[in-house]
Amino acid sequence: MQTFRTVRVLSNSHIFRPPIRQASYSTMKALVYKAVGDVKLEDRPKPRITQPTDAIIKLTKSTICGTDLHIAKGDVATCTPGRILGHEGVGIVDELGDSVRGFKKGEHVLISCICSCATCEYCRRGMYSHCKTGGWVLGNTIDGTQAEYVRIPHADSSLYPIPEGADEAALVMLSDIFPTGLECGVLNGKVEPGSTVVIVGAGPVGLAAMITAQLYSPSMIIVIDTDQNRLKVAHELGAHHTVDPTNGKAEEFVKGVTDGKGCDTVIEAVGIPASFELCQNLVAPGGVIANVGVHGTKVDLHLESLWAQNISITTRLVDTVTTPMLLKLALSGKIDPSKLITHKFKFEDMESAYSTFGAASKHEALKVLIEF
Repeated sequence: MQTFRTVRVLSNSHIFRPPIRQASYSTMKALVYKAVGDVKLEDRPKPRITQPTDAIIKLTKSTICGTDLHIAKGDVATCTPGRILGHEGVGIVDELGDSVRGFKKGEHVLISCICSCATCEYCRRGMYSHCKTGGWVLGNTIDGTQAEYVRIPHADSSLYPIPEGADEAALVMLSDIFPTGLECGVLNGKVEPGSTVVIVGAGPVGLAAMITAQLYSPSMIIVIDTDQNRLKVAHELGAHHTVDPTNGKAEEFVKGVTDGKGCDTVIEAVGIPASFELCQNLVAPGGVIANVGVHGTKVDLHLESLWAQNISITTRLVDTVTTPMLLKLALSGKIDPSKLITHKFKFEDMESAYSTFGAASKHEALKVLIEF
């Protein structure tokens, strides 16, 4: 037998309606590589913890790297359209995976451009850039730091605590350009007391190489660039000689001040065929050409001239093994990375920041600081 229940109909004012459950996600602003020559600020989902070793960092300051410009030009095949760019910055810990032990929520941190598991074969050899589950992934193969939030893999070994009162704008320069200049240029180039150094390219990385080269007391530093403002800055920061190569006499000048030999260390910090060719003409017998520039096309190697010169050519992606030392030097005032900051932008003006940095010579720009 069916039973029926009488239902009392209430007026609309008395009907109970349960609250609507809101979607458990949030969005953020991010600078996205859309296509070759096209970067745009748009809304993206806020990143989430995906591994227990992850951290979510709320950015407070970031910057734009020359490598980001290479990506925008289509020179970096591993970075595909749709990627949030950026691999430098400082921020505040917003969330932590269950396995992260070295940091706490609310702590201010420096983000390394290289993520390192600290345990794989390459990390144990100090080659963090080739970490099997990390390396240069930020703003390349995973979303990067030109956003309000970023997910950092292997947080315990990819972040550095920032002490209270530190100049965080200056420390942004330690995410990438200073370890790159030091490791790929100065250390690979075997700069030592009394040696001679020539740096081809006075962009931010070239100038960082020049600043850190002085830690090793070379007898002479020469900087070559076509940008007169950058040559002026190089001189102010410690270069003994600056040279504009547009008159075709850069090699003649370098040979003239080195008794016809060339330099013991030649640092290539541009990343185009012409600059690499010039470097081959500047290296002394027994010297080192340390390549730092990001090359998007092939270059010629003149072994017909170099085969008997006992030279070495080095390449490297920064490993950031020197970041702890550079932090100590910056915090103690031994180096001042803030001298390379020429422009400041609010994050909402990110597209304008790219335009300024992309026309660096016109705007006399070195590093642009992005503030959130």
